[in-house]
Amino acid sequence: MHILIAPNAFKGSLTSGEAAQCIAKGLKKSKLSCTVKEIPIADGGDGTAHLISKKLYAKTLHVIVHGPLGKKITASYGWDKETKTAVIEMADASGIRLLKKEELNPLKSNTRGTGQLIKNALDKGAKKIIIGLGGSATVDGASGLLNELGVKFLDKSGRRLTDLPKGLLALNKIDVRAMDSRINDCEIILLCDVTNKLLGKNGAAFVFGPQKGANPKEVALLEKCLYQFNKIVKKDLKVDMASFKHGGTAGGVAAGMAAFMKAKLVSGISYYLDIVSFDNELKKADIVITAEGALDSQTLEGKGPYGVAQKANQYKIPVIVLAGQVSQKIGKELHEYFNAIFAIGHKPSSVEEAIENTAADLERTVFELGNLLALQI
Repeated sequence: MHILIAPNAFKGSLTSGEAAQCIAKGLKKSKLSCTVKEIPIADGGDGTAHLISKKLYAKTLHVIVHGPLGKKITASYGWDKETKTAVIEMADASGIRLLKKEELNPLKSNTRGTGQLIKNALDKGAKKIIIGLGGSATVDGASGLLNELGVKFLDKSGRRLTDLPKGLLALNKIDVRAMDSRINDCEIILLCDVTNKLLGKNGAAFVFGPQKGANPKEVALLEKCLYQFNKIVKKDLKVDMASFKHGGTAGGVAAGMAAFMKAKLVSGISYYLDIVSFDNELKKADIVITAEGALDSQTLEGKGPYGVAQKANQYKIPVIVLAGQVSQKIGKELHEYFNAIFAIGHKPSSVEEAIENTAADLERTVFELGNLLALQI
């Protein structure tokens, strides 16, 4: 039996590569006679750009930028000089992991630092920029990075708004005349891990605001900011940011960059699987094992295991998925893509304890899974 191991990262615990190693160890310790192939996956979430950079043998460049709350930090991105391609991890400059829990404040956090990475890549002569959007601390609709790249957000008095994204409530006019013109000659690809649009109950503020530290009142305020932003964009640019599939990714960064920079919004997992020639390895497999931190309805909105299952289903290859947390109401939709679903937890525990035990729990669960599969041979 040949098993393809293709897990996503377990946020806060294991990288996708570490998860793949745990699964391989569990199988090798079990009674199952099998060969394995490890292909760690990424879906546009935090870590995707680093995996792509590694695949492209890109050089790592370090840049001093402003973090989500304005503090100067050192961020990095991948640079392929031959193809003039930059691979940027948004979380490196504007990520939630850069802030302490008590610092989270999406009304003040913005994407200026990501704009500085983009500007640095353009200074290098970039003709293609790939950005993994996962893990951001922001819900600013890309206003911070656009401001850094020369877009002027003005109030009724013509004063430039700098308190972003909260200042978007006073937005009255947008001036794009000073926007960096080099963007026009650069292909920009945004790797998205969700399909949510910009506005509404399933939009950037309501779905992702709480994850980034916003309470209910702040979520409502963020929605008003994004609504006003889109209202003025429709008036001045004749573009409806709320119409873009994936537009709510990274707190609306996808929608903002699509509207102002003509960035291409793509499924992060589909793009990544193409880069690593996943289909070629899939054709050799008898079973696929994928995994991620949490499995629920959001998984089907563009997460890694869903992309893996879609591919495997095309070749009628069974897919087993493992997760640190599995929704009590799995639903028929998940079973349409996954043949078997397992939670790896070994006892009731806190999130912190579960994260600490992820590697051991994953290996133990796969060991037992291997023994179970051995009974069927």
